[in-house]
Amino acid sequence: MPCTRQELEARERQFLAPFAQFSAGTRGRKHEEAPPEWRTHYQRDRDRIIHSRAFRRLEYKTQVFLNGTGDHLRTRLTHTMEVAGIARNIARALRLNEDLTEAIALAHDLGHSPFGHTGEETLDRLMRQHGGFEHNRQSLRIVEELEQKYPGFPGLNLSWEVREGLVKHYTAHDHPSKCAGFDAKNSSLEAQVANLADEIAYYSHDLDDGLDAGLLSEAKLRRDVKLWAQAARRIRREHGALPDECRRYFIIRCLIDDHVRDVVETSEERIAAMGVLSADEVRLQPRPLIRYSNARRKLNLELRKYLYQNLYLSDAVHEPHVRATKMLEELFHHLIAHPAENDEWTQNRAQQDGLPRAVCDYLAGMTDRYAMDAHRRRLGR
Repeated sequence: MPCTRQELEARERQFLAPFAQFSAGTRGRKHEEAPPEWRTHYQRDRDRIIHSRAFRRLEYKTQVFLNGTGDHLRTRLTHTMEVAGIARNIARALRLNEDLTEAIALAHDLGHSPFGHTGEETLDRLMRQHGGFEHNRQSLRIVEELEQKYPGFPGLNLSWEVREGLVKHYTAHDHPSKCAGFDAKNSSLEAQVANLADEIAYYSHDLDDGLDAGLLSEAKLRRDVKLWAQAARRIRREHGALPDECRRYFIIRCLIDDHVRDVVETSEERIAAMGVLSADEVRLQPRPLIRYSNARRKLNLELRKYLYQNLYLSDAVHEPHVRATKMLEELFHHLIAHPAENDEWTQNRAQQDGLPRAVCDYLAGMTDRYAMDAHRRRLGR
């Protein structure tokens, strides 16, 4: 006989910690639907995210380097898959709900614009008089309104807990808790895990891409970044001299393992100290319970500063983004000045949300290459 949703929910009650978010305890969906037969609610959410158009577009959106500049450089999609893997590992170790954690991780970057954070900053500036733009809120907007896949409702109609996990920087007005009669101070542990896994993934893997692109060097990392130096010494001590590619990969792998171990051990201690016994008690905590140790956090701040100085703000990364986002700005002004040139979808959205927001949604959904092609088609340069 097939394994039913009820059996899967029973397994959760047997194996998950009491402070995990249980599928059977979901606050539900904005639009009522019959429950899934052979999946939990969060497994259904994960599948809906994977099958969305916004998820597929992540393959051609910038992570650090403009999409298409290197076959092995990460895109927003490969980054998302790496976040999901790290998040599941942490959730499993802490006996949290892996499916919910994975769903949040897979959806966390759906709202990213083309051209990375520079593109996001450009859209936020252009939309300053119209509510601004922020990719976490845009991710929520995509799953609640912009995806059009189902006849009975807009968006993907995801569960409350997944939508909660997508809103990192929220106001009292737009946090999903306001739609469920629950005044949350924090999010679930699963959402907190996905958030920290995002940080672990992009700092560790941006090191890899920066080295691959020749913008970072192992010699300078050993000199200036304690985390790298510690991992490099340990690997040489345990494995001797390794080929360059293997050594570099293994150092980054060890960095990720060390981050995960630190988060699991620190978070376990913090959860026990606070004595939380349910997911809602977690939400009432004034500060996140999933965190690094103080020592690890200090080392990560050093790594973050180094990456900004030597990678993110380097001319090789920053200048192409500046040129690309100029295209985004010119496209925005052109489509605002010539509303008849907007496609049918954008014109329909404009009637509901106003032209600036509709154009912003259209541009934010573009991949890097589509934005460049659209600029050439419409502006002829």
